Amino acid sequence: MKKSLLIRAEDKNQWERRTPFIPRDAGRILQKHGVQVLVETSAKRCFSDSDYADAGAKICQGMNEGDVILGVKEIPLTKLLPRKAYLFFSHTVKGQSQNMPMLKRIIELQATLIDYERICDRQGRRLIFFGPMAGSAGAIDIFHLLGRYWDYQGLKTPFLECRKALDYLSLEEAKEHFRAVGKMIGGGAIPARLAPLVVGVLGYGQVSQGAQAVFESFPLERLEPDQLPGFIKAGEGRRDRIYLSVFREEDLVRPLGTSEFVLEDYYQHPENYESKFAAYLPFITVLVNGIYWDSRYPRFVTWSELQDLASSGGPNRLAGIADITCDVGGSIECNVKATDSGSPSYLCDPIGRKVVDGHRGEGILMLAVDNLPAELPLDSSDFFSTQLREFIPALLEADYSDSLAGSGLPAELQNAVVVYNGELTAQYQYLERYL
Repeated sequence: MKKSLLIRAEDKNQWERRTPFIPRDAGRILQKHGVQVLVETSAKRCFSDSDYADAGAKICQGMNEGDVILGVKEIPLTKLLPRKAYLFFSHTVKGQSQNMPMLKRIIELQATLIDYERICDRQGRRLIFFGPMAGSAGAIDIFHLLGRYWDYQGLKTPFLECRKALDYLSLEEAKEHFRAVGKMIGGGAIPARLAPLVVGVLGYGQVSQGAQAVFESFPLERLEPDQLPGFIKAGEGRRDRIYLSVFREEDLVRPLGTSEFVLEDYYQHPENYESKFAAYLPFITVLVNGIYWDSRYPRFVTWSELQDLASSGGPNRLAGIADITCDVGGSIECNVKATDSGSPSYLCDPIGRKVVDGHRGEGILMLAVDNLPAELPLDSSDFFSTQLREFIPALLEADYSDSLAGSGLPAELQNAVVVYNGELTAQYQYLERYL
C-alpha cells in the first residue's frame, strides 16, 4: 500500500476554493486503512487546515511528501514532481493546447496522470463529476446577472433580488432565497414586456438536472419544445410563472436527407446531422446549455443564426445565455472566451459579432464561467468527495512499479490513466500529435 495520500492546495485562481476530498472522508481513510493523509496548507480552501487536522491529517507545505496526489484543477509546471501519481481534471484529452506543456512535463517526470473526467463505468457513464453543482451555480448566476441587465434597461424584475452563487453559504440557502423570489413572481411581478419568460435548457443530464433543481424554486410550468412556437404566437403565457422547456438530442438536430432521427446513429455519425435549433431561438428568453459537445457535432447556436434573428424584424426574446459547458467557440459560437467569477459575463452583439465585458448595455448576455462548481465550494466538495472515496483504497494499494495491467488498479481507473510512469497509455497515444 502507498504510504501517503496528499490533498493539494488549489491555485488556479482566487475563486477556486474546492477540495477533492473532505475532512470527513479523510478521517475515514485514516481510521480504516491506517495510511498517512497529508493536506497542503491553504488559507482559502472551503475547509480549514484545522478541519483536516481534527480528522487526523497532517498539514504540510508543498507536495513532496505525497505519493498519490489529489487535486481539482490543473497543476502548474513548476509544482509538478517526479514519479508521483496525480489525479485531477487535466483538460488534456481533447488535445487542449494550453495544457500540452503540463502533459509533456508529467511525461518527462515519469509521473502518472489519472483524469477524473475519464473514470467511467462499462457503459461509458462518468462516475466522478461536479456536473449538478455546475448546473445549479449557472442557474443562480444567470438570473442574478439578468436582474441587473434588465434593471440597466429600465425593467424592474424580481430577479434583481437574486444574489450570485458565491454569495450564498450553501446551495440550500440559495434555493430558499430563490423560493422567496418565486413568491414575488407568483404575485405577477414579471414585467409584461418579458412575459411569457421562457427558459430553454439544452440537455437532460447531470448539469441540466442541477440547473432545473434551482429553477424549480420558482413557480414553474413545463412545455415541450414543439409547443413553444404555437404557445408564443398565440399570445399565451402569464406574468406569475416561468416556463421551462428541456431540449433532447432529437429536438436539437435532424438527419440530412429523409432518414429518421436515431440517437445511436447520431452519436456514431454526427456528420450526417444538422442543427435545427435555430427555429426555437425566437421563442426563448434564457438559454441554458448543459449538453456535451465536441467538434464532430453540429453547433446549436451560430453567429449567423443570431444575426438573422436580430435583423429579421420578428420576435427576438433572447436576453441571456448560460453556457455551463463552456466550450469556447463550440456549440454556442458566440461564447468567444471563458470568464471567471469576478467578471462572469459579457454582451454579444450579433450584428457586429463583437463582445463587450459586463452586463450593462445592449446585446445578448453571455455567462461563460469555466469553473462554476467553485462558486458552491462546500456543496461541490462534499458531492465530489462522496464519489471519489470508494476509489481511494485501490489508488493506495496499487503497485505503480508494475505494468498498468498488473498494477491492481480497477478497470474504471485504468481507463482513466492518461500517462503511466512517464508514457502515454495505449488509448491516449493519439495525444502524441498534440504534444
